[in-house]
Amino acid sequence: MKRVLRIINRPAIGGPILNATLLARHLGPEFETLLVAGSCETHEAEATDLLEGLNCIRMDSMGRSINPLKDVLAYSALRKLIREYRPHIVHTHAAKPGALGRLAAKAEGVPVIVHSFHGHVFHSYFNPLKNRIFLGIERYLAKISDAIIAISPEQKLELSEQFRVASADKFRMIPLGFDLDKFSSDQEQKRTRFRSELGIAADVVVITLTGRLVPIKHHAFFLQAFKKLLGTTDRKVLAVFVGDGESRSSIETLADSLGIRFTSLGAQDSNTELILTSWRTDIDVVNAGSDIVALSSLNEGTPVSLIEASAASKPVVSTHIGGVASVVKEGVSGFLIECGDADAFATRLNQLVSDPALRAEFGQAGAEHVRSKFAYQRLVSDMSALYHELLKFK
Repeated sequence: MKRVLRIINRPAIGGPILNATLLARHLGPEFETLLVAGSCETHEAEATDLLEGLNCIRMDSMGRSINPLKDVLAYSALRKLIREYRPHIVHTHAAKPGALGRLAAKAEGVPVIVHSFHGHVFHSYFNPLKNRIFLGIERYLAKISDAIIAISPEQKLELSEQFRVASADKFRMIPLGFDLDKFSSDQEQKRTRFRSELGIAADVVVITLTGRLVPIKHHAFFLQAFKKLLGTTDRKVLAVFVGDGESRSSIETLADSLGIRFTSLGAQDSNTELILTSWRTDIDVVNAGSDIVALSSLNEGTPVSLIEASAASKPVVSTHIGGVASVVKEGVSGFLIECGDADAFATRLNQLVSDPALRAEFGQAGAEHVRSKFAYQRLVSDMSALYHELLKFK
């Protein structure tokens, strides 16, 4: 049995931990996996339930943010762990584990080194100087990697052609995979539960955004479009932000300045136009109770929130960035809008708000698409084939 050391920076709710744990759980017995997970940041919610039953080590010295002292400690701890576990493959997920894990694996002579890009930080996160530094680091790390995984054709093209992280032949395109069954089951019961909790009447159209409240998610852009929508529709609409983070206060300030009536979960009334629920783990319930799911990000890999929304048969309105086009088919399961075009975003929201039949049509098309493309069984099969290919030459 071949041993895989899988390293992820933190078990925060989202796509990376979902995929890392699915692979750890379902690649056996062919591959034995030891999962290393760092620590979440204070504003993040841990998906600790996903770690249950797995062979997992928590490494508090490894987090998302740069911390020279902790990073040195994490690197040393990873090298020690590699010597003890003797993995045939080290597979890292996301930027920090990708740096520390690949360097440690190279130093300890691990036969196969694999890295997955779930997103990247080469634009919209930092200033140009930092972008160049991080890009230079990734180009070096690519040289010591046996394979680099991109999660969408768009991401592979962006990383290989636009940013030239490595040549195209170093990349493998393996889309994300998920257990999507819960998003299509008991829909009416879950819808009733969610709307009852939030006090939402049956005729209200709910538009939901799920994700961290941080600048890269660009909730401010959505609020600008949402304000335009409120001024043009005669339907009662409600926006729901699921998540939390450093931008919460600035989001509330902007909503107040735009005249959008907002509140936290539990304080809403019939006049509320925006509810901030903080973190929730029952996204299947949230999606069932929603009518439209939106995304306003400046940078994404393959957004899990849109895969889950489509699996729940919900139409999508999203900025046209990253790998979104692999999830949402323009004019078929949703609408894709260029970043910054709040008028177009509002127009497309209004189109779906006003047309229940179109929402149903888009929702059905989206569900068929993501269930055929993003099932976890396909993910496991693709990853197993890659591991065997790489090990064959070692």
